[in-house]
Amino acid sequence: MKPGRQSTTLEVSPGSLLPMFRFILLFLVLLVVLFVAELTGPVERHVIVPFTSVLADICAWVIHLFDGSTISNGKLIQNASGSFIVSIERGCNGVEAVIILISAILAFPAPWKHKLFGLFFGFLAIQILNVVRIVSLFYLGMWSPVWFKWFHEYLWQALIVLDALIVFLVWLRYVPAKPRPVAAMAT
Repeated sequence: MKPGRQSTTLEVSPGSLLPMFRFILLFLVLLVVLFVAELTGPVERHVIVPFTSVLADICAWVIHLFDGSTISNGKLIQNASGSFIVSIERGCNGVEAVIILISAILAFPAPWKHKLFGLFFGFLAIQILNVVRIVSLFYLGMWSPVWFKWFHEYLWQALIVLDALIVFLVWLRYVPAKPRPVAAMAT
């Protein structure tokens, strides 16, 4: 070994892996429970459909700033002539990305105050990006169906899920670290 360099070894004890396994297990359980709940009739009727309708109204309002003839009706957004209509379907409303974020934040061992902060601002971040996504797809669809299909099915789908991951990682940076127990020093 050269002078000035120290050799370090990483020791992993079975107890140190327990929090990681707990996080992964809880994350997966929450993910399954929330995805199954999203598919139930009552959640569909009372949460998903109204939420998607509000999302369509917000997107139509943003589009209306640039094109005053755009209207929304339920989950539909259309130009005034009716020549182009976008329907916000399941999987396009950002709910799945929010479910992934909710599962990750709730599974992570952090104070509830920080979890609630992460859930609120994470939801906003995902939905703001989703509004940008829907508005851009509306204009892409009017311009070129080929580009609409490519952006809709490949690029934007990945970016919304990536947004959930990025929001989670940013949130992790602000979660206070648990103090580690100080090992007794041998004398």
